[in-house]
Amino acid sequence: MYAMVEIKGGQYRAEKGGLLTVQRVPSEEGDVVEFDTVLLLRDDANVVVGEPYVAGAKVKAVVQEQLRGEKVIVHKYKRRKRYRRTHGHRQQYTVLRVEEITGS
Repeated sequence: MYAMVEIKGGQYRAEKGGLLTVQRVPSEEGDVVEFDTVLLLRDDANVVVGEPYVAGAKVKAVVQEQLRGEKVIVHKYKRRKRYRRTHGHRQQYTVLRVEEITGS
């Protein structure tokens, strides 16, 4: 059984016991979070597609860790204007372990 779930604007495939790396969810490590924005639910026999969400379906996950991604360097340059800028960015992520998927 798996579910397509929307978390902070992104769509992820969640399977029981699987790990998801999503944009930062403001929770501490070990906290349990629930998402009711399930777009699709599939088990062995059938598929349920939401309009836009499946009514009564939830994905329950535990926060494993909070981490930061690789550093991305952005360079800006305009020729003949003496304009040069360098800017760095590190995206923050949360790793979730899916505990349970409940259907309607």
